[in-house]
Amino acid sequence: MQAVVLAAGEGTRLRPLTEDKPKGMVEVDGKPILTHCFEQLNDLGVDELLVVVGYRKEAIISHYGDEFRGIPVTYEQQREQNGLAHALLTVEKHIDDDFMLMLGDNIFEANLADVVNRHEEERADAAFLVEEVPWDEASRYGVCDTNKYGEITDVVEKPDDPPSNLVMTGFYTFTPAIIPACHLVQPSNRGEYEISEAIDLLIQSGRTIDAIRMNGWRIDVGYPADRDEAERRLQEGKLNEPECEKTVTAEGSD
Repeated sequence: MQAVVLAAGEGTRLRPLTEDKPKGMVEVDGKPILTHCFEQLNDLGVDELLVVVGYRKEAIISHYGDEFRGIPVTYEQQREQNGLAHALLTVEKHIDDDFMLMLGDNIFEANLADVVNRHEEERADAAFLVEEVPWDEASRYGVCDTNKYGEITDVVEKPDDPPSNLVMTGFYTFTPAIIPACHLVQPSNRGEYEISEAIDLLIQSGRTIDAIRMNGWRIDVGYPADRDEAERRLQEGKLNEPECEKTVTAEGSD
């Protein structure tokens, strides 16, 4: 699959960390957030990175160039911050098959491969990772409404009165069917073209949508405290890694 990484954000809430760099270049545990994203997508076997840039785009382009660990990187600019559906349409001409979509301001230590595997096994038009968050935080995200069977029936972006505390996490897989859905999206109350509305259009049209519960953790790096928490967790994870067993090779006798 190709992978689209959305990294056009200015990161005003992350200031002063973003005064001289885009949000994706803020370092967490010694490397930019985007490097964490690219490494995970590399582990998932992507064959091309389509990176949507905007604010201080030169910092991203000059840092990564035209490839990352042998994976070709293509850049497109989102000139105005008009939402995730709008950002996705900036790379429309490059999308020729199923693809992954990752928000370039999230740090994941989670079961991303489960989303890709479900997409491929079920041939879903969309699959995405979801998690339960505290109710008072749900309005920060795209919120999933469910029926009594736990099936997702609706998604709504940053609602004032969330219908649930089950939210999208920023990692998705799509078929190209999401592209015409994005074209149909109308500006939200926030004046943005929301990816959640495009997904909702797929749901309402009867398309197959799968939501996979997150196993692990992720942090949306929106504030300096989020960056610090992500770094703490990554470092804690390193400390808890089991030591590799040493292999002793005995020399054979002649």
